[in-house]
Amino acid sequence: MSSGSLQQPAFIRFLSSMALSSLAYQMLVVAVGWQVYDLTHSAMSLGLIGLMQFTPQFLLTLVVGHVADRYDRRLIVVGTRLLQALLVSILALGSWQGWIAIHGIFACAFLLGATRAFESPAQQALLPSLIDSSNLPRALALNSSLREASVIIGPALGGLLYALHPEMVYWCSAVSFLLSSVAMSLIPKPAKIVHREPPTLRSVFAGFSYIRHNPVVLGAISLDLFSVLLGGATALLPIFARDILNTGPWGLGLLRAAPSVGAVVMSLLLARYAIRNNAGKIMFAAVAVFGVATIIFGLSESFLLSFTALLVLGASDMVSVVVRSSLIQLETPDEMRGRVSAVNFIFIGASNQLGEFESGVTAAWWGVVPAVVVGGIGTLLIVALWMKYFPALVQRQQLTKAVS
Repeated sequence: MSSGSLQQPAFIRFLSSMALSSLAYQMLVVAVGWQVYDLTHSAMSLGLIGLMQFTPQFLLTLVVGHVADRYDRRLIVVGTRLLQALLVSILALGSWQGWIAIHGIFACAFLLGATRAFESPAQQALLPSLIDSSNLPRALALNSSLREASVIIGPALGGLLYALHPEMVYWCSAVSFLLSSVAMSLIPKPAKIVHREPPTLRSVFAGFSYIRHNPVVLGAISLDLFSVLLGGATALLPIFARDILNTGPWGLGLLRAAPSVGAVVMSLLLARYAIRNNAGKIMFAAVAVFGVATIIFGLSESFLLSFTALLVLGASDMVSVVVRSSLIQLETPDEMRGRVSAVNFIFIGASNQLGEFESGVTAAWWGVVPAVVVGGIGTLLIVALWMKYFPALVQRQQLTKAVS
């Protein structure tokens, strides 16, 4: 397998577009989180940002999957990123002119969640058509490493720009979304025609049906859902940065970037040394490490220890991402990848955005430290339960499709 097999113009443009979009979003996350906490000083408000993004993703799950399987996936991504650039520009204007309020930020978060609901399944389903299937695991690892590299730069840059002028973050994010849209528009239409199955009740629910009848994929997706739902603490980082670790926006940017630093290192290792055996056991071990790192972060009062715990957290999560993504993409027929990716995206959205809401609620009830520590313990309990109820996933050896 030659490295040149990944050096295809369409794939490179796809990577460029994805990295620019990820950079824009991560800068945006830092700015919105700090601005909301500045306006409200409320953990619940930080959690509501996640709920605002998750709600449209949940409501549109069935629609976006069919759209991704019936229409040009490139154009879907191009259109959604243009809309994202427009929404972020509104935040920039509001911050610059001083009329932005918490309800306006929540409204923009809701609309951004709606655009991402259409964008993500189309982008995920597009990738396998741009690369040979034998190279897909390596392509996914490379895709993840580049995305995470942009996630390292984005939060640090976003925190620095916010410390100068809040609106500067939003303007830079809007420009990055715009450039991402341009890069995606330069990808030629794939030669393989997507089978446009007419919409029926059965076809609409085909993604759910596929996952429900595949215990390996169901176990992998649901493990990620519940472990990150309980163990995620990113929504509370502004509180940890300001009130516990005594740092400012720049320190928050570093904390935001830390999981991605760990993820980049791990994804580069996985691109060089692919998982060939014991994939299921490796995935469970990684999720357990994720839970332990979450507990350590919650208990830490040292910036260095907190940063290190987030490094380990990101590295362990990347293992789960690569295993789950490879299983889904390699075992799903192209004509229904959009619907399966839409279901996968709602699971990811639930674990991330809904997890942020869960963190905000529990932090408001118990305090930020108990909320994070209990979440990490919950992740370890989920690992134990899933190893019992999904033995096929535990015993899974390779990431390629199992031969029956």
